[in-house]
Amino acid sequence: MIVVALAGRRVDAGNALARFPAKRVPIVRDRVYAFLIERKAAAIVCSAACGADLLALSAAGELGLRRRVVLPFAPERFRETSVIDRGRDWGSAYDRVIGTVSAANDLVVLENTGEGTESYARTNLAILDEAQFLAARTGTPQTVLAAIVWDGAVRGPNDLTALFEAEARARGLDVFEIPTL
Repeated sequence: MIVVALAGRRVDAGNALARFPAKRVPIVRDRVYAFLIERKAAAIVCSAACGADLLALSAAGELGLRRRVVLPFAPERFRETSVIDRGRDWGSAYDRVIGTVSAANDLVVLENTGEGTESYARTNLAILDEAQFLAARTGTPQTVLAAIVWDGAVRGPNDLTALFEAEARARGLDVFEIPTL
């Protein structure tokens, strides 16, 4: 059985460089869905931002996979800063996912993660920790895979997706890329 730790790009803001254009959402969603099937995933661990996270959580829900969500701070604040800031349509998907994972005791809200990039970097580490913990405690052989959903271009030293990939590799995890472009 496979546990997937996932991180990736949010949907582009209106004036952003093309990293994950909104018109690519259906294609990326299909790619994530296919990845979960091909890898025989049993569970997914990620955050719940608009874009890669919510697409993966939606696909995992349709497949009946366990979904564990890690947030850097309270769900309401996260909704405002990382979900509906790129369009209110993402809000209903977020609300459904948070309601479901919370009811299943699979919502992890971190404390004292700092602000800005630091809080999201700590969330990435917690996603990998939670995936490894989930895999270890099942009692059956499990593997943790890391998936990054992105355009393949590092934005600089604070690129959170690239930092997630580097940490996953440092932990000896196999890393798979799912392109947004």
